[in-house]
Amino acid sequence: MAFLGMSLATLYQADSMEIVPVVEDRVDSMVYEPIVVLELFTSQGCSSCPPADWLLDKVKTQFPDEVFALSYHVDYWNYIGWEDPFSKAEYTDKQSSYTKKFNHYTDYTPQLVVNGREHFVGSDALKLYASINKYAAENPSNKVRLKNVQSTTSEVKFDYAVSGQIEDKKLRVVLVLEERTTQVKRGENRNRALKNSNIVISEKYIPLEVKNGRATLPKPPVVVSSDKMSVMAIVEADNMDITAADKEPLY
Repeated sequence: MAFLGMSLATLYQADSMEIVPVVEDRVDSMVYEPIVVLELFTSQGCSSCPPADWLLDKVKTQFPDEVFALSYHVDYWNYIGWEDPFSKAEYTDKQSSYTKKFNHYTDYTPQLVVNGREHFVGSDALKLYASINKYAAENPSNKVRLKNVQSTTSEVKFDYAVSGQIEDKKLRVVLVLEERTTQVKRGENRNRALKNSNIVISEKYIPLEVKNGRATLPKPPVVVSSDKMSVMAIVEADNMDITAADKEPLY
C-alpha cells in the first residue's frame, strides 16, 4: 500500500523536563508499480531484425500492463538500397548514446535495451523473458501519469503528472504507431512483406522543472487516418536509466 510517512518525535530536556515536539522531515516512501520499458533498435534493411520485431510485439501482448514496447528504426542500414520509412538519424544517435553508456564497441541491430539499464540481441527470447521477470519484481523510483489526451489530425495534446524526486531527470514523450506492413523492394529484406509494430514516429524531451505540465506531439506525414496509435511518457535520469512510464491509446 502506498503512503506518505510523517512521524512526531518528542525531545525531553533534562533541566526542565519540558516536552518539546520535533517534526521529522517528510520522507517520500511511495511504492510505485513495476514497469518494463523495451527499446528495440531495428531496421527494415536488416535481415536479422524481423524475429526481434515479432518477439517485441509478442511480449507486449503477453504483458500489457507491465511492458512498454518501443521500436526505434535506425538509419544506417539505408545505404544498402532500401530507405526505411520510419528511420531517423536521431534514433541512431539515441542508440549510440546507449552504446557509450554500456561501453559496447559498436551499434548493432537488433539491439534491445531494457529500462535503459541493460542490452542484448533483440531476438534472444530467453534473455528477454528473464529481464522482464527481473524488472517486473522491482519498484521504480518515479511514477508518471497521462491525462486529458486529445488527438487531432495534426497533433496530440496531453497533461502529465510525475511523482517522486525529479532532480536530474527529464520526461520523454513518444507517439507510437501500433503496426504497419511494408513491401520491401530492395536491401537485405527485398521482396518481403515486413510487419513492424510499436513504431516510434514522434518524440520529444521535456526538462522536469515541475512535476505537472502539458505537452504536444506532432503527427508526422507517415500517419494515415486508419492508423492505431498510443502516446507514452517516460521519466529518464541523466544516465539514461528509466524510472517511470505510462501509456494511453489514441482512438
